[in-house]
Amino acid sequence: MSNDEFRAAMSRLAAGVVLVTAQEPPLDPDDPRAPAGEDAGMTATAFLSVSLDPPLVLVSLREGSRMDDLLDEQPLWAVSVLAESQRHIAGRFAMKGRLSDRLLFEGLPRVRGEYSGAPLVDGALATLECRTEQRVRAGDHTLVIGRVLTARVPGADGQPLLYFRGRYRKLD
Repeated sequence: MSNDEFRAAMSRLAAGVVLVTAQEPPLDPDDPRAPAGEDAGMTATAFLSVSLDPPLVLVSLREGSRMDDLLDEQPLWAVSVLAESQRHIAGRFAMKGRLSDRLLFEGLPRVRGEYSGAPLVDGALATLECRTEQRVRAGDHTLVIGRVLTARVPGADGQPLLYFRGRYRKLD
């Protein structure tokens, strides 16, 4: 089986789209006046619920990616479940050769998570704040299992943004 055959087969599995975010640790954790680290974000479709008791979720990150490196040192992170009207956000944070994270967050309505300090996108269908429980290397990816610290449904209205056959889709 080739990589292309595997990719084509897996593209037939519809997936929800989320924005995973985290804030870099302060440059000097011992100095309360030190500037906070930059926010980072990435679009993910490999995100799922693992357990109800305790509440656990899993996100798959490309090994060596900025988010993989960040979550290796920062145990607190957040997830915004994107609505179909937020396709532009998914595209912005999924760009290859993209701009700095600071520019990606510019103009994006958001609030800061009370536990993680990570950005949570306004208008998301749901938001979660997590603390890493386990990291598992799996091929060219890292599976990050997080304990859910908060789960909110800020706006029950709207439809989910889906990813199917290599494109963002909506429910009909």
